[in-house]
Amino acid sequence: MHNQIEELEKILALPVRETIKKAHLQLEALQEIRLGIARPLTLWYRGRELFLTEEGRETLESHRAKKITEQEVRETLEFAGKYSLYAYEDELRQGYLTLPGGHRLGIAGKVILENGTVKTIRYVTSLNLRVTHEIKGCADRILPWLYGPEGLYHTLLISPPRCGKTTLLRDLIRQISDGGIGYRGMRAGVVDERSELGGCSLGVHGCDLGKRTDILDGCPKAEGMMMLVRSMSPEVIAVDEIGCRADMEAMENAIYCGCRILATVHGSSLSDIQQKPLFSNLMQKEIFDRYIILDARRGPGTVREIRDRKGKILCSNWQEPV
Repeated sequence: MHNQIEELEKILALPVRETIKKAHLQLEALQEIRLGIARPLTLWYRGRELFLTEEGRETLESHRAKKITEQEVRETLEFAGKYSLYAYEDELRQGYLTLPGGHRLGIAGKVILENGTVKTIRYVTSLNLRVTHEIKGCADRILPWLYGPEGLYHTLLISPPRCGKTTLLRDLIRQISDGGIGYRGMRAGVVDERSELGGCSLGVHGCDLGKRTDILDGCPKAEGMMMLVRSMSPEVIAVDEIGCRADMEAMENAIYCGCRILATVHGSSLSDIQQKPLFSNLMQKEIFDRYIILDARRGPGTVREIRDRKGKILCSNWQEPV
């Protein structure tokens, strides 16, 4: 944990680093650090927004918070890119940098186009440092619900933003890959389009996804799923944040090829995603055997419901986050 704190501190501009040090925050409860020119230093912490004063005191009043300068934004970006942002051009086109430890720096500013496509981002005005959490064992209580007589169920995690779905998916992949008491280890393939699951930075994985897991880093989900099926013979394929028709078609093709599917989607409930035409079609086909619905009422990773393929509630209202 101490090493993770040091990694985060090295990314931030020195004045911001000092302010956050004074706050004595718990890393496991920190989700985001937002820096915008002439805007207050803003954190998403313990499931809520708060601001920090120059002295590192928490406040809910934005006018009392430390104001971020243009130099602090520029210095943070230089630290994150190790003064060689050209090496990260492919990621900059997507609007973020993936950092050691799996942390992710979102970037907003002037978008430069070339032949109608995004070339890079310049004149950066705001940054959002999303803190990766690798919590081994956080999927312990869910895992037994995901196995049946024929093995692992096709599973969809449904969650609003900042509710721990990626952290939970990461640990599910690790445990399914490694195996355990009552569960054999399975060959897993991960399509990590935004380098969040494996936390890959310049080819180095920052997170443990298991000893039988192959990762396609920075690859579009639909293409990556088919690449894995053709080349790595996975038994299970995991993807984060599916959302387009190509993703759906690739998942169905992978299932027809004998792969189990683990996936996540943004949503607040099963009925919420049923209203989306693409997902409504998948649900009518009963593609998924299990739906895990998360929220943050008791902290990120709180399991609100587990449902079967027909939407029947199997368990609900767990008393604490996973």
